[in-house]
Amino acid sequence: MRKGELTRQAILDVAVRMARYSGLSGLTIGSLAAAADMSKSGVYAHFKSKEALQLACMARNSEQFSEEVFRPALAKPRGTTRLQAVVEHWMAWYARPGGCLFLAAAAEFDDLPGPLHDRMVAEQRLMLDSLARIASTAVAEGELAEDTDVFQVAQEVFGILLSYNWMSRILSYPDAADRAWAAFHRLIDSHRF
Repeated sequence: MRKGELTRQAILDVAVRMARYSGLSGLTIGSLAAAADMSKSGVYAHFKSKEALQLACMARNSEQFSEEVFRPALAKPRGTTRLQAVVEHWMAWYARPGGCLFLAAAAEFDDLPGPLHDRMVAEQRLMLDSLARIASTAVAEGELAEDTDVFQVAQEVFGILLSYNWMSRILSYPDAADRAWAAFHRLIDSHRF
C-alpha cells in the first residue's frame, strides 16, 4: 500500500472505533480529525464529505467483519463445523467494546432513504446470504437433510445472534452465550436426518 492509502486505512480504523460508540451520525470530519490527531483538512482530503466518510467507515467495518468472522470460519471444514465457527466468531464480534456498527447502522438508517441505507441493507443481505451458503455446504456434506431450507436456517441463526447480542450487551445476562448455543444446537438438530 502507498502512504496515502495506509493513512486512509488508519483514519478509517479510528472512525470504525468511534462509530461503534456514537453511531455513524455522530461521526464527523472534525471529531475524527481530533481523535486521529490530524487536521480537519487532512481528513477532508481523504473523504470530501461526511457521507463519504460514513460510507467508507461502513466499508471498512465490513472488511474487518469478514476478516474476523468469516475468514477464520472458512478455514474450518465445510458444513455444520463451519457454521458453528461463524457463530462463535460472530459472538466474539458482538462482544467488542462499543458494540456492533452493523446494528448501529441498522437502527440509524432503517427508515432513511439514501446511500447509507442502501449500503446497510446490502451488508445485511450479504451476511444472510453468506450464512445460507454455509448452511448449504452442510446439506451438501450430508449433515443436514436434503430438504433443508438453508435461507430459513440462515435467518434463524441470524436471529439467535441478534438475541445473543441483546441478552448479553443490553441485559447483561451471564448465561446469554449458553442460551444462544442451546438455540443453535437445537436448530441444527432439527434439520438432521
